[in-house]
Amino acid sequence: MSKGFNGLIEKVNICGVKKVAVAVAQDAHVLEAVRAAKERNIAEAILVGDKEKIEEVAASIDMDLSGYEVIHVEDTYEAALKAVSLVSSGYADMYMKGLVDTKSFLKSILDKEVGLRTGKPLSHVAVFEVKGYEQLLFLTDVAFMTYPTLEDKANIIANTVEVAHACGIECPKVAPLAAVEVVNPKMPATVDAAELTKMNDEGKITGCIVDGPLSLDLAIDPEAAAHKGAEGRKIVGDADILLFPDIHAGNLVYKCLVHTADVKNGCILTGTKAPAILTSRSDSFETKVNSIALAAVVAEAMKNK
Repeated sequence: MSKGFNGLIEKVNICGVKKVAVAVAQDAHVLEAVRAAKERNIAEAILVGDKEKIEEVAASIDMDLSGYEVIHVEDTYEAALKAVSLVSSGYADMYMKGLVDTKSFLKSILDKEVGLRTGKPLSHVAVFEVKGYEQLLFLTDVAFMTYPTLEDKANIIANTVEVAHACGIECPKVAPLAAVEVVNPKMPATVDAAELTKMNDEGKITGCIVDGPLSLDLAIDPEAAAHKGAEGRKIVGDADILLFPDIHAGNLVYKCLVHTADVKNGCILTGTKAPAILTSRSDSFETKVNSIALAAVVAEAMKNK
């Protein structure tokens, strides 16, 4: 089991170097990340976009492009389609957003001809290495699904469990979160959480242990679980996956961790034929590199599956 991003990178090194196709690669932050990924033997990058602009940006960060495949496509959306086609055809293993707006990036993923659609709903997972927490922590969905239905939440769990399995967690513990740890009909998040737990008990959600509703402290703090008399629960402060009731809760926790805690993190979009790396321009350099490493581990697991 990989307990941190160094472990994930070691896992990638054993698997072999992957290829990442970058859509509209003329972005300094993205080029810095793919250069680091190459230096750390995580992934080789195929840079798709305006070749002249890519060369200009590379020169501004003193990056030698001689070891990279550069494919010239001037139009932004056409560049995204070309990059995603490299992944759907099997030439590359994963797809990364460069200097292209998120709407166009997602549109290319869903393209019927060359995209990465599977028929499953897409969802986002953020993976954290948090100082003081013994294992990797998977947060979902913090950036994509706004107000997931019960069915959506079941799909989000399935998508995230696949990522956890790829990271070496054989049976991840999933905590559907709410403000309280008991069912209250006036709080829909608690009702959904109880139903997801029942679906897991009935074998409708597999590959994991689901226990909810759970408050955040019970999910991640064994001492809090002991104080609250929660020893009979399946999760007592040792959750692997935190399932949020909506995007507001997830995004707030995500940003609180990023900006106040000692963490490393990476993010990918799931539910696709191959991992898609959807990071924000505000994400740190290390987050982008970690996201490439996470996508590489997932790509290897998908290939073996």
